[in-house]
Amino acid sequence: MDQKLKIGIIGTGNISESHISAYQKNPDVELYAFCDIREDRLQEMGEKYGITRLYTDKDVMLRELPELDAVSVCTWNSQHAPCTIAALKAGKHVLCEKPMATSVEEAKAMKEAAEESGKLLMIGFVRRYGNDCAILQDLIGDDYFGELYYAKATYLRRNGSPGGWFGDKKMSAGGPLIDLGVHVIDLTRYLLGNPKPVSVYGATFYKMGDRRELKDKKGYVASSATGQEEFNVEDLASAMIRFDNGAVVSVEASYSLNIKEDEGKIELFGTKAGAMLDPELELYSQQSGYMNNVTLCTPTALSFDGLFEGEINHYVDCLLRGVPCKAPAEDGIVLMKILDAIYESAQTGHEVVIG
Repeated sequence: MDQKLKIGIIGTGNISESHISAYQKNPDVELYAFCDIREDRLQEMGEKYGITRLYTDKDVMLRELPELDAVSVCTWNSQHAPCTIAALKAGKHVLCEKPMATSVEEAKAMKEAAEESGKLLMIGFVRRYGNDCAILQDLIGDDYFGELYYAKATYLRRNGSPGGWFGDKKMSAGGPLIDLGVHVIDLTRYLLGNPKPVSVYGATFYKMGDRRELKDKKGYVASSATGQEEFNVEDLASAMIRFDNGAVVSVEASYSLNIKEDEGKIELFGTKAGAMLDPELELYSQQSGYMNNVTLCTPTALSFDGLFEGEINHYVDCLLRGVPCKAPAEDGIVLMKILDAIYESAQTGHEVVIG
């Protein structure tokens, strides 16, 4: 394709700005149109980024702009499937933010729409494009760790409920598990080589709420937050995920928790070595009969500078150059199977087998 890709943004909340900034830096892209049901936010974003094609209805945008090549879907979770399917049926490629959907059924319908349209559906698993992920993949590829058989993935906030739609289950489908946990679950599974999940045991807690009574500043605030929204999702989730290769992953995710400070940590345990990403990478192994700890000279903490650029550039390369997609719809479906099973296990109090 000689001309630039014409890109539309559906949903102009906070996360869309990471997409927009990355698109602006890609020479093969023209930011073409914005869509959001909140007209004030839409106008604000249009003025900020110089976009004049502004729509409050995705169907109108898709109908009136046949020249649009692709979109990023950055809405609240319950609209991921409807907006993605509509865009695919209109002949557009789609990059859909995580989580892919609010259920496995929705995720499968999205994948079917992509197959029927012949367009790419890529899922926004942005941690796959981090410098920390690349370093760990290099070590894993060199068999530094041996067999990776256990991992811990945590994403804990002490006072980090974003407000807005995030706490309303009708729009979010859940709390920190589906919002934060999905990041570390996917990254850990990706590093383990994307094994198939076979069972989970999960627990969710509704104890702390969103701590709106606290005067302390929130760790993250949704663009739509007013402080008066419904909060009916879990504030803490915990799970054990078992995979078909025998590996097990322990997961914890919270919006509100009585801890000293926020935590985002990945730990990998192998037969030859272990690792902790918190946020710098530390390696634990043995040499000449002695245990040793290794710190790499290269910067290993996740750099958010370039993180979304890596994802967006990959999306563009897939569309223009036929590069194989690193985050296909099938991976999104697998993550939805895990999330659905954790919530089901938490509700029933029993292990859930994943088919």
